[in-house]
Amino acid sequence: MTGQRWFGDFTVGDRFESPSKTLTDAHFMFFAGMTGDAHPIHYDDEYAKTTRYGRRLAHGLMLTSLTAVGASTLAPVIEASIVAFVEQTTRFRHPAFVGDTLKPRHEVTALERKRSAGLLTLRVTLENQRGETVLEGEHRYLIAYRPGA
Repeated sequence: MTGQRWFGDFTVGDRFESPSKTLTDAHFMFFAGMTGDAHPIHYDDEYAKTTRYGRRLAHGLMLTSLTAVGASTLAPVIEASIVAFVEQTTRFRHPAFVGDTLKPRHEVTALERKRSAGLLTLRVTLENQRGETVLEGEHRYLIAYRPGA
């Protein structure tokens, strides 16, 4: 997917796969600063015994935030046309740890024309390198109509 996209450029059923992103300690620190939460991380002692990454374990709010703020290539493509990030209804299905590589996938499930901007609904999933679904649900954005259209 290349170039800026506007509401009229989407069709129900469009699918987008984005490059994989590996969770790092920097993501956890950024998230903590963004939320003001000094402890946004769960810990797993058994996992800590098996990895050099320690015990850091992502939770759903962090993963949702990553997908919303640009963990995928979809965000830059619609950046200029986003009027508002309306809501997210996502579920944290499986733990994600520092060092896990996550693959974001988006599918357009609904398009609704409004007066000043269109409502774009995307089904969002994040899968880890083992093929397990880490997060799934929907994101809704108000997307601007193409200028001059």
